[in-house]
Amino acid sequence: MKILVPVKRVLDYNVKVRVKADQSGVDLANVKMSMNPFDEIAVEEAVRLKEKGVATEIVAVSIGPAQAKDTIITALTIGADRGILIQSDQDIEPLAVAKLLKAVVEAETPDLIIMGKQAIDGDNNATGQMLATLLNWPQATFASKVVIENGEAQVTREVDGGLQTLGVKLPCVITTDLRLNEPRYASLPNIMKAKKKPLETKSVADYGVDVAPRHKVVKVTEPPKRSAGIKVADAAELVSKLKTAGVL
Repeated sequence: MKILVPVKRVLDYNVKVRVKADQSGVDLANVKMSMNPFDEIAVEEAVRLKEKGVATEIVAVSIGPAQAKDTIITALTIGADRGILIQSDQDIEPLAVAKLLKAVVEAETPDLIIMGKQAIDGDNNATGQMLATLLNWPQATFASKVVIENGEAQVTREVDGGLQTLGVKLPCVITTDLRLNEPRYASLPNIMKAKKKPLETKSVADYGVDVAPRHKVVKVTEPPKRSAGIKVADAAELVSKLKTAGVL
């Protein structure tokens, strides 16, 4: 079974986000970039399925600038077998990403797609659902447990009332949530092996997909700064302040 894992290069989650002076977007100059954490979970799950003998090949694919090769190499270090970079310097919207991934799926014919439920930069939570719709494949989102057997994926997901388990036929799209697993640390031998694994670079034009933006960013601003708190002398004053504020 072949598994396709889309991975995205995003601003590292430990880095404080800064808005550009002209408010046209987020400042990415000279800051640390990493693999989207949800995608890292997806890669780890694919590798675990391979270690169980369920999968035979894992293909990591990323869409982004030349530096996104580092993101694919991270996936190869975790255990993916080969990578595909669709190089583009423009910020591609979720629908265009889904269309590009559909073209990759048609070329690679995987049996399963595992991907992060959302990227921490845009927080759109849309690409997985769009891809499943374009492919007309079943989907199971926000997975906290995945079991593959008899040509079907049993996916447990967290819902308001507890846990829900879905059975979806392969091929399908699964999006990962935080509690699915904890990605492994990269070992030195795996880092060295990753450098020898195949990594193919493609362009958007190779897939014939229109990636022209459908939206225009008008302005990006930081959230308002939190106002300072106040100290009260006793419980009576606290109650009085809360009543004045309409809390009580």
